[in-house]
Amino acid sequence: MSDLTEIRRSPDPERPPARGERRVSVAARIRNTDQARTGAALLLLATVVAIAWANISYTSYHDLWETPVGISVGDHEIHMELHALVNDALMAVFFFTVGLEVRREFAIGELTSWSRALVPVVAAIAGLAVPALVYLLVASGSGYEHAWGVVISTDTAFLVGALALIGPRVVGRLRVFLLALAVVDDIGALSIIALAYTEDFDPAPLGVAALGLVGIWCTRYLPRTRGPVYVTLAVVVWFAFLASGVHPTLAGVAIALLVPVYRPDRREVEQALEMAHTFRQSPNSEYARAAANSLRESISINERLQTAYAPYVAYVILPLFALANAGVQLTDGILGDALRSPVTWGIVLGLVAGKFVAVFGSAFVLRLLRIGDFGPGLTLDRIAGGGALCGIGFTISLFIVGLAIDDPAAQNEARVGVLTASVIAFVLATILFRISDAVRPTEEIGKTLLRPVDPARDHVSGPSDAPLTIVEYGDFQCGFCLRASGSIEEVRRELGDELRYIWRHAPLTRYHPNALAAAEAAEAAAAQGSFFAYARSLFADQENQRPTDIVRRARELNLDATRFESDLTSPEITARVQSDLLDAEAMNVTAVPTFFVNGRRHVGPYDARALIRALRASDI
Repeated sequence: MSDLTEIRRSPDPERPPARGERRVSVAARIRNTDQARTGAALLLLATVVAIAWANISYTSYHDLWETPVGISVGDHEIHMELHALVNDALMAVFFFTVGLEVRREFAIGELTSWSRALVPVVAAIAGLAVPALVYLLVASGSGYEHAWGVVISTDTAFLVGALALIGPRVVGRLRVFLLALAVVDDIGALSIIALAYTEDFDPAPLGVAALGLVGIWCTRYLPRTRGPVYVTLAVVVWFAFLASGVHPTLAGVAIALLVPVYRPDRREVEQALEMAHTFRQSPNSEYARAAANSLRESISINERLQTAYAPYVAYVILPLFALANAGVQLTDGILGDALRSPVTWGIVLGLVAGKFVAVFGSAFVLRLLRIGDFGPGLTLDRIAGGGALCGIGFTISLFIVGLAIDDPAAQNEARVGVLTASVIAFVLATILFRISDAVRPTEEIGKTLLRPVDPARDHVSGPSDAPLTIVEYGDFQCGFCLRASGSIEEVRRELGDELRYIWRHAPLTRYHPNALAAAEAAEAAAAQGSFFAYARSLFADQENQRPTDIVRRARELNLDATRFESDLTSPEITARVQSDLLDAEAMNVTAVPTFFVNGRRHVGPYDARALIRALRASDI
């Protein structure tokens, strides 16, 4: 490949990619940003409509959501109000989808590393305790000290939507951090509801729920028709939680955490390809159904459910929830009472100040003590904005108001506090994010390598103590990365032991469908000490990187094929590639190949002579 020395200009963050260059797709990692933004806009619109409706005609607003609905099956009847149907049933679906995404992150994503998962978990626990203490200090003597649960929970719906609307330019790791934090927060908050705010608790139905959850876990072993079984057991678990007196939205999270998530298995993918080939040769309904089922089953049910439910949650469920819960009357009398109420101020300070101090403070202490792994891009100023955003307490906060406070006047004061805190938190987060972006001018983003070279983690070719370093972010299916590999070979021949070369992954999954699989295959080969040999084989035949080709190459290189195939589906391999992708995003690497020469981003031609000149110049 050393003869492939066509001169191209490397990616420049200040210009769009030239023809042939492709932007790095992080859609596999940060999915549906536009959907989240649109959903957040609908959520805000529904909130405004609810407040306006309640203040124009509170009677019609109240009567609609108090409309009784019910289901009758033989002699068995279930009745609830429309408001409860939204809060208890539809919101369980929302918490289910959030639980699915976090389950994926802990299983095969960014949070497979305990050192990295530790940071959001600690922040979430602090975010439960500190706001409650702030509320108790402020509301002491009011008679409503037991309403401390109002301030413990961050509203996941608004958090995700607001981050899409006002978040910083580089949002990848911050979103993963906040999502993990929010779900741990929700689990803690819903558990506290079950323990502290459940008056009619009946433990017997929880035994049925436990059996249903065991059944959900075992369903993964069924050969087919798993979907109807999941649905049936999920309904049983939800009703069991409802009957026990525990808030049934907790059922959604519990079910999601038991749904399996995995990387596509090579054999299942090959089977799907064979069935599609059979259908192409002899198209008929039987082969079409078999091919469709085979393709569907090759993807984990976790990912399929996320894709199926996400639009309904963003565009229907969350706006309905806001419409049903945000209708607070804002008359002069209510606002005046709220301004003088220790309950209102306890909620405002608990959510705004308490959440911020808890999240930012715990992250600051962990970083100071060098405990946990933050990852490039998850800086303290970003966490400060995220900590402020955690002060949006809406869903669980409004729910606990009705549980903890009986007096209607005090309920109104508490609701005013929740809404006021949410607005302040949103504005404060916006300011902090804008300051964070301002201190990082666009032209400076990505000029330097954020994560230093670590021989224990990175793929290094050359002496570890070499004075000159090139780090490349690339894609094994990219034609320009292939050309760049020839340039790198020439540079290595010229400089010898003066150079160490490091490859990091930035697969263009939107344009190269096999690029992510190739990157993970290279990592699986690295587990057997053959990263660069396998990488050369990928570059040598870029057109054939299907699952069969990937395993065939491992055998040709005399790797342990059984171990190789096992490593391909391991969460550690997936996490390594995803971590590189997030590093690339944090440095605004939008096209490949992108080079960092002695820690500085290389802008200009990347032929061998140009790279050598850049290396020599940076070494002066």
